[in-house]
Amino acid sequence: MLLKEIKNIFHQELDALYQKEEVNSFFYILIEHYLGLQRFVLAMEPHLIITKEEESPLFEALSKLRLQVPVQYITGSTEFMEMEFIVNEDVLIPRPETEELVRWILDDIKDHQSKLKILDIGTGSGCIPIALAKYLPNAEVYTLDVSEKAIAVAKQNAVLNKVSIQFIKESILEIATLDEDFDIIVSNPPYVRELEKAAMHENVLKHEPALALFVADDNPLVFYNKITAIAAHNLAKKGSLYFEINQYLGKETELLLETHNFSDITLRQDIFGNDRMLKGIKN
Repeated sequence: MLLKEIKNIFHQELDALYQKEEVNSFFYILIEHYLGLQRFVLAMEPHLIITKEEESPLFEALSKLRLQVPVQYITGSTEFMEMEFIVNEDVLIPRPETEELVRWILDDIKDHQSKLKILDIGTGSGCIPIALAKYLPNAEVYTLDVSEKAIAVAKQNAVLNKVSIQFIKESILEIATLDEDFDIIVSNPPYVRELEKAAMHENVLKHEPALALFVADDNPLVFYNKITAIAAHNLAKKGSLYFEINQYLGKETELLLETHNFSDITLRQDIFGNDRMLKGIKN
């Protein structure tokens, strides 16, 4: 079959579910993943024919896309901070906003060879701690998560990206204090309220882990409360606390840091203009 005919089938089957440009993106991601073909291949070879064997994974992927399985779960990988990460339905797919948070931390650290001690809370795929360990080779990086399955994925990603991470399996909500102090604590904890589900895409609701996403409407800052209290105790003097936050609760989360005596509190917007990141310094 002509490759361009398969592209047309993708649009016939998926344009009612996704935007046209998104369908194009899925198609090009999949032909690169399964066939090793670059996105410009149809411009160069408009009459390119692929074999039945080569067609098969593309049509299998199309069936999954019709069920709104995220393309990253279909290929089993995604990019974050110019690195490859394994992802499956045990972990959230890393977002561009989280990359902005990591870049903020890196921008704040003038000496990338400094021997910092960093704790990430809420490991997931490991994108935050692994990126920090990669770009800060002399840092000692720890990460904590309640999910054994998420930690298993993150360990694979640490090996894939050739970094050393200390993994801790604990529920942050059940920890009173930590055994060690840190120069930086960073977290992208669950922050989506149940009431916000109605505005979310089905591919997220059906396939990404609810444990890593949702909090109760009546206590949406439960993780921020606990992490801020621990950071007030376990950050070194003038240590930094960084959060990714719910865009609708920026002021409330900022106030939380103030009540725990953090100073130089900065609320930062993401590339979409939403309140998304927060930083405070321990007094």
